[in-house]
Amino acid sequence: MFVQIVEGRTSKAKAFIEQGERWQTDVRPKATGFLGVTAGVTDDGRTIAVVRFEDEAAARATEQVPEQSAWAEAMQALYDGPPTFTESSDTTVWMGGGSNDAGFVQVMKSTGVDRAQVEKMDEVFEPHTHLRPDILGGLRVWTAPDACIDVAYFTTEAEARNGEQAEMPEELRSQMEGFEGLGQTEYFDLTEPHLR
Repeated sequence: MFVQIVEGRTSKAKAFIEQGERWQTDVRPKATGFLGVTAGVTDDGRTIAVVRFEDEAAARATEQVPEQSAWAEAMQALYDGPPTFTESSDTTVWMGGGSNDAGFVQVMKSTGVDRAQVEKMDEVFEPHTHLRPDILGGLRVWTAPDACIDVAYFTTEAEARNGEQAEMPEELRSQMEGFEGLGQTEYFDLTEPHLR
């Protein structure tokens, strides 16, 4: 899998989402190897789009579609400043991956991460995923040796918040204690996610 991540700011959230929808009609029919997109605008106007392709060649081929250039130019006008672009094929799918049925998506952008510690924590939590039925799955994209972006898909925001507050079993809590190197994280809460 090859992932392109676009971040920015917009004061035109409705138009931003509508333009995202236009990609589905104007460009997608000619897109090569497109797997899906998760995008949205936070309450404070930050935007993020996580676009998935089968591989880098598919993404590059899509960039050459004439309709893509016209669509991108119109989208560019909706940002309040130049967006940033990040690409990576270093990905991990967890709990089956994303879900277009999610009512809430949280994107977590982490830096200063100890990858070995994060992956060990995943192993510890995996047998206990049944404790969080609100989590539908997720995707992790490594953007640097010590930086990653996690995309977590939830049933609803209310159920996600309740799940965060739930008491962990003593066995799991003791296993999770002492993990270090989890870095600093910026959260993008997408309460009206654009999922395709």
